[in-house]
Amino acid sequence: MGYLRQKQYICTKFLLFAMDKISVIINTYNAARHLPQVLAAVRQFDEVVVCDMESTDNTCDIAREAGCRVITFVKGDCCIVEPARQYAIDAAQHEWVLVVDADEIVTDALRHFLYDTIRRTDAPAGIAIPRKNYFMGRLLHSCYPDYILRFFRKNAVHWPPIIHTSPQVNGRVEYIPAHRRELAFEHLANDSVSDILRKTNTYSDYELPRRRHKNYGVGALLGRPFFRFFKSYVLKKGFLDGIPGLVHALLDAVYQTVIVAKLLEERTTGIEPREE
Repeated sequence: MGYLRQKQYICTKFLLFAMDKISVIINTYNAARHLPQVLAAVRQFDEVVVCDMESTDNTCDIAREAGCRVITFVKGDCCIVEPARQYAIDAAQHEWVLVVDADEIVTDALRHFLYDTIRRTDAPAGIAIPRKNYFMGRLLHSCYPDYILRFFRKNAVHWPPIIHTSPQVNGRVEYIPAHRRELAFEHLANDSVSDILRKTNTYSDYELPRRRHKNYGVGALLGRPFFRFFKSYVLKKGFLDGIPGLVHALLDAVYQTVIVAKLLEERTTGIEPREE
C-alpha cells in the first residue's frame, strides 16, 4: 500500500510539473529586424515555437539558430496574421500558451508573473497583458494600457481568423493592473507615418467584410473619425504627448474615415476593393 501511495504521489507531482510549463508562440513574416531581440527575451520559457508565414528574408534562419521550433503556415494571398494564430497555438506542446508578436519584448518581470500565476490554485483561463506603444520615439499615453489577450490555457482558446479580433477564451480572464508597467509588453514597432498609412489601406480592406452589415452614411463618415480623434486625444490623454500625440490621434481618425469611405464607395459603385 505504501508503494502505491508513493507511486501516486510521484505521478501527481509529475502532472503538476507538466502543467507548470509555458509555450511561447511567435507568428512571423519577414520579421528579421527585431526577432533576435525578441527571442533573447523569451529564451527562458519552456518552449518557443516560431510559426512563419513563408518569409523571404532570414527570419527562419534566425529562429533555428536560437533553438526555436519552426513551423510553416502557408499564407497564400493573406496579408494578416490572424488566420495563422490558431494553427500556431495548436502546435504548442504545453498547457499554457503565451502569444508574442515578432516586435514585442517580454520582460523578466512578466515572465516571473506568468509562472507565479499558473501555479495558483485559482489560476484564470486567460490573462490580458498591457502593452507600451511608441510613436515618433515617444511612449504614448493614448495607447496605454492597450490590453491584449495573449496568455491562456491551450485547450480553452479559439482565435477567429478575422483581422483585429481577440481570442475567445472559455473561462475567467484576469487583467494585469495598468499601474504594473513593469509587466507590460514593450512594443518595438515605433511605426512611421508612412508605415501607418500603408497599413491603413491594407487593414481597412480586411475590415470591410465584417462591417458590410452596417448602414453607414454621412453621419458615420463625420462622426466615427471625430469620436476616434476625441477618444485618442482627449479621453486617453494623447494631448500629453505633444506633437506625436496629436498626429497619432489624427491618423486614428483617418483610419475610420477610410473604412467608412470604402463602404460608401462599395454601396455607390457596387464594386468591392481590388485584391493586390
